[in-house]
Amino acid sequence: MDSSGLYLDITAFARSTPGWAQSAVEAWSEYGLFVFGVLFIAVWWRSRGRQDPRAVALAVLAPLATAVAYVASELVKSSVDEERPCRAVAGAAASLLKCPATGDWSFPSNHATIAGAAAVALALAVRRLALPAGALALLMAFSRVFVGVHYPHDVAMGLLLGASLAALTVLALTGPAIRAVTAVRASGVRAGVLITGPDPARQG
Repeated sequence: MDSSGLYLDITAFARSTPGWAQSAVEAWSEYGLFVFGVLFIAVWWRSRGRQDPRAVALAVLAPLATAVAYVASELVKSSVDEERPCRAVAGAAASLLKCPATGDWSFPSNHATIAGAAAVALALAVRRLALPAGALALLMAFSRVFVGVHYPHDVAMGLLLGASLAALTVLALTGPAIRAVTAVRASGVRAGVLITGPDPARQG
């Protein structure tokens, strides 16, 4: 894959934007994944008050599915060994963020993988989050090219890898997770109930 031409176009555009815009995208690129963490917590907390154990199961599976995607991304990255474009592309504008050291490979983008996985997992847990979470994931992917540390194909494949693995993980584990939540709620064990929320039958 060679998306260096598009990389040059995007990084040149980045350098033409106002300083405040560059700073905003840099901040999002560095710290935007924390927004997904906040959404995970909010979705989980909301699910604890729901009678349906499926809601809790999907909320708990969301960060787990994202972690699975991240591990897969790291495995692919360590086997492909693609140099970062900020070091490899001749004539490119200086990256807005410091170019990662050699050995911190480029393909696929971990940030895009995590964002893609989180967006899909959150959408499966709360359908209303599909559009905003998807938009945030796309913005994260674009930002990694904008700041100069990834090729466009790195982030595209990262999004695809994260989204597909998250969907498969949630699909495979939803049944067992529902049974586990139901069992924990029925047990009444305090530590478990703090995670799953109380059993509606016991409350009744």
